[in-house]
Amino acid sequence: MTGQTDPVELAAIHAESFTVPRPWGADEIAGTLTQPGSFLLTAADGFLIGRVIAGEAELLTLAVRPAGRRRGTGALLVGAFLDASRVQKAERAFLEVAADNAAARALYRRAGFSEAGRRRAYYRTPDGVAVDAIVMSLDLG
Repeated sequence: MTGQTDPVELAAIHAESFTVPRPWGADEIAGTLTQPGSFLLTAADGFLIGRVIAGEAELLTLAVRPAGRRRGTGALLVGAFLDASRVQKAERAFLEVAADNAAARALYRRAGFSEAGRRRAYYRTPDGVAVDAIVMSLDLG
């Protein structure tokens, strides 16, 4: 996979991709990538940041530019995340996604994730409306 690795450019992609949850800034992206177990996967129109710690993988964020959607980029990045997590001996993968993000939820279900829980009113839209977070998980064994 190829793509951008500069935190400023990654933040620009994130800003194009999200309003809920709020987009990450360049400092947040750079800081996350310095945390133990964190890794970056990139593609031409998107990126994924994951982390593996103590046998658990977490998909922290996946961003694909709107112009690059519906071309398999998200599925490619999620597949690469699962592969990288298995290589690092993760036994289970987790993520959270906004309940109103039907496209992302469908992508994760196609990858094998299932709903494991719900965090009520976890996110806020720019106009203050509460949105639940769906916690999804996948056994990597």
